[in-house]
Amino acid sequence: MKCPFCGHLDSKVIDSRPTEDGTCIRRRRECIACGKRFTTYEQLESFPLLVVKKDGRRESFDKTKIIDGVTKACQKRPVSAIQIENLVNDIEQTVRSSMEREVSTEKIGEMIMERLRVLDEVAYVRFASVYRQFKDINTFYDELNKLIGKA
Repeated sequence: MKCPFCGHLDSKVIDSRPTEDGTCIRRRRECIACGKRFTTYEQLESFPLLVVKKDGRRESFDKTKIIDGVTKACQKRPVSAIQIENLVNDIEQTVRSSMEREVSTEKIGEMIMERLRVLDEVAYVRFASVYRQFKDINTFYDELNKLIGKA
């Protein structure tokens, strides 16, 4: 690692520890040439994840959009913020671990509905009604029948 003080290319690691959130390794280093100490951070290289919209547009994956949608569906329901956060983190981890650089909004929506069905059935129906764009009461009723049939 290049010393920021003298530019020498060799240093030794004095101390290594993970950051509080566990996403990086903090390393204290000492330059072999000048003896000054400095800190470096090592983190996993991540690739940009794109979401393919229904109209073909692509945009960066935004976890807050999922949080907003799930939070609206869970409004006035016995679902805690921690449960919502865990659901969203699980979806993000699943998408990122697939190692695909692009994921469709349909796939994300289905993953949300799958998890909401287990977490809270009312929140599931709320989310599904917006996501699947129920046109009338019959499509809403059909979805409820599917939910009741699988229970």
